[in-house]
Amino acid sequence: MVLKSCGAVKVVVGAQKMENHHTQSWFERAKPFIAVVSLQFGYAIMDVLTKAAMNKGMSNYVFVVYRHAVAFFVMAPLAFFFDKKVRPKMTLSIFMKIVVLSLLEPVIDQNLYFLGMKYTTATFAVTMTNILPAITFIFACILRLEKIKIRSIHSQAKVVGTLATVSGAMIMTLLKGPVLFGSHINNDHGQHNGTNMQHTITGFVMITIGCFSWACFVILQAITLKTYPATISLSAWICLMGTIEGAAVAMVMERGNPSAWSIKLDMRLLCAVYTGITCSGVGYYLQGVVMKSRGPVFVTAFSPLCMVIVAVMSYFILAEQVFLGRMIGAVIICLGLYVVVWGKSKDYSPQNPNTEEAKQVVELDNAKKENCSCTHQVTTTPNEEQV
Repeated sequence: MVLKSCGAVKVVVGAQKMENHHTQSWFERAKPFIAVVSLQFGYAIMDVLTKAAMNKGMSNYVFVVYRHAVAFFVMAPLAFFFDKKVRPKMTLSIFMKIVVLSLLEPVIDQNLYFLGMKYTTATFAVTMTNILPAITFIFACILRLEKIKIRSIHSQAKVVGTLATVSGAMIMTLLKGPVLFGSHINNDHGQHNGTNMQHTITGFVMITIGCFSWACFVILQAITLKTYPATISLSAWICLMGTIEGAAVAMVMERGNPSAWSIKLDMRLLCAVYTGITCSGVGYYLQGVVMKSRGPVFVTAFSPLCMVIVAVMSYFILAEQVFLGRMIGAVIICLGLYVVVWGKSKDYSPQNPNTEEAKQVVELDNAKKENCSCTHQVTTTPNEEQV
């Protein structure tokens, strides 16, 4: 009887292990989503804070330098302690990739993005970034990182979604329409925020070029992580080189204006510290971690969430107007984006949950066999004693 109870206990323990495994596997699957959603909340707060700081006269070139300097000083100690075992030896090839990475996103993308935001609004700028997944997808196809089969419905969804995303961006830029929300009185404030057509087109061009640069950064970061898997160290290196390269650009663009480098305990300092820690240091790290398991397209697939958050915050905090044309364009962008993501998700091959379930079934079967074995021993023991 003792052996029978022993077998039953083993079965119960096996069932508990399977339940714990289900809980752990659910959490493991949810971690990439939690990471990218957190990133979008961080980016949304960044857009509102940055717009407020630049309305107070902060130079976008100087802001980029301070932002990445803060990020480097935060990430460097973490990289020193936590990446000791996984940090490979620095080679010339890896270093050149880091130099290009720091030029693509910290310097080109961010400066053009914030310049475009000056000409438009925070809501417009973040909505335009919704074309980023489509651009990333196009570059992945050119580099043969993405497969296209014309007869496949999933490949057709990728193409149609890409075209819809670009069309939505054009509608949002060219079609203004009536004001849905916001003040109708302060027209000067609206023009200052870039609501006239000339400023809108200028901002559109700058943000679009920035999105192309950002897409190149995402793909190159995914490639670099294959040879340099230390994500924290890579983030620190990007921030350091971005600070150096951004400082060179800022000194050229702000020459003869030393007051642009002054910073006080106000919104500008808060913006530099927050964006440096959250959006550059931690942002590059989380982005790299998610890329290792889900790829670059997954990382860029949650831009519409940032747009919604910024639209709400800008309306209440910055008193920005919401126009019908931009709302229609934003909806088309979101629909096209998720069609692209749907088509891409069919190509993604995560760890097969059936395999895990099969392993669990095998473990339970083994436990049952042990139980049967124990029962057999109990029934045969008296016979052996009789003999």
